[in-house]
Amino acid sequence: MIPPDFLDITPTEFELTVLNFLKEAGSKLEDFKIVHNSTEESHDGTYQIDIKATFQALGTKITVLVECKRHSSSIKREVVQLLKDKMHSLGAQKGIIFSTAKFQSGCVEYAEQHGIALVRMIEGKYTYETKSFDKTIIHYPPDLPKFVGQYTYNMTEEGYTQYNLSPGWIDGLLEFFKK
Repeated sequence: MIPPDFLDITPTEFELTVLNFLKEAGSKLEDFKIVHNSTEESHDGTYQIDIKATFQALGTKITVLVECKRHSSSIKREVVQLLKDKMHSLGAQKGIIFSTAKFQSGCVEYAEQHGIALVRMIEGKYTYETKSFDKTIIHYPPDLPKFVGQYTYNMTEEGYTQYNLSPGWIDGLLEFFKK
């Protein structure tokens, strides 16, 4: 089954799910700190950041700005550009956009060029595959995660790679932090 274009989730549940993914990935990083709903001052103004994470790598403090976009229509490239501008103003090295909707094709290419990860949240049941001819009744295993993040990266002429993030399976996100 193909996930619907929009995930129906409360704003609080959405941000807490994202926060938990990041905390799990961060537990494997040196001096990891995370702040939810942060207000950051810069030379050009004040910014509200959904989630800000910092950690140490190679003796340097790395800052990651995370935006949670609960939209019902596809995320446009302009949304990614706004995060890039915030990163530049606040001196962040990386950014992540978690979305409840799909990303338009221009987003993926632009994000990859600017150190921004794109993760679309879907219901966990859409990661389950069956070979049954009868698709009307599907018995899902009870241990499927409620929500899964589809991390899209490695844009090439042939397409891109997707890594499903779920509790216990956050290596794709961890790899993004480290590159």
